[in-house]
Amino acid sequence: MTFATGARHGLSYIAEESFGVTPASPDMTQLRHTACSLGLTKTTLESDEIRSDRQISDILHGQKTVSGDISFELSYGAFDDMFAGLMQSDWSSDVLKAGSSQPSFTFERSFGDISQYQALSGCVIDSLRLSVKPDRMVTGKFSILGKASSFAASALDASPTAAVANDPMDSFSGSLTEGGSAIAIVAGLELVVDNGLEQAFVLGDAEAATILAGRSRVSGEIITYFEDAALLNKFVNRTASSLGITFSGAGGTITLSLPSIVYTGAENPVAGATGPITLSLPFTAIYDPDEQTNLKITRTAA
Repeated sequence: MTFATGARHGLSYIAEESFGVTPASPDMTQLRHTACSLGLTKTTLESDEIRSDRQISDILHGQKTVSGDISFELSYGAFDDMFAGLMQSDWSSDVLKAGSSQPSFTFERSFGDISQYQALSGCVIDSLRLSVKPDRMVTGKFSILGKASSFAASALDASPTAAVANDPMDSFSGSLTEGGSAIAIVAGLELVVDNGLEQAFVLGDAEAATILAGRSRVSGEIITYFEDAALLNKFVNRTASSLGITFSGAGGTITLSLPSIVYTGAENPVAGATGPITLSLPFTAIYDPDEQTNLKITRTAA
């Protein structure tokens, strides 16, 4: 008897030309990941019929939703398609800015030890959460919203294109700027890019007819050691600022530029008599008229 194990799990993808339609004879590309929870869920419709024996007379399946997360360690070149899907735009001269073109993908999960393959179509990238902490790999999580799922005993592509295999990036190799100047007191950074996706259903079909995009919202939090009141005063006075994060590694660098941010809080609690006092600064990125985006991603090959 054989059971599926995580060590044999595979994940691949291809861009769709039409929403929810997997291309014929698809040329899939492997996607590096550390965890995957993509799957199918359904609503349930419970009958309200009143019975003298107090029993529930029936439960039906309702609307279908594909959803879940793909966790990863950031590396150069391995997630270019995912970043383009997240930003709903195309790379132009190695630069991505927020757009309104919404690509969809078919993902396939491979359970090689039991020869089962799950295809998930009409998948759109809803959000990204990126985490940077001292002495850690730079990690992220794409959240996905999709249309349909099916299982098969054979893969969509028996020999998918290998993923770009550059080493993962860490928090040691890179730089951080705040307000245009280097800052060396940051103890952690979280960045969230959220597209606010919503499924649109119509009568007669349990699967979504399309997926609608909401506003492009970029937010996050930096945690710094409390050195002086400079950053705290930016929150107090609503002083606009900017943020730039560059990750370096094998293959090249990835730079995330937030040209205009507003701090929305500042907390410096004391948890005890020992240890440093830190300052937590949540922020929201807003549209910058010069860059014409709230977030710019630049890739630079080594």
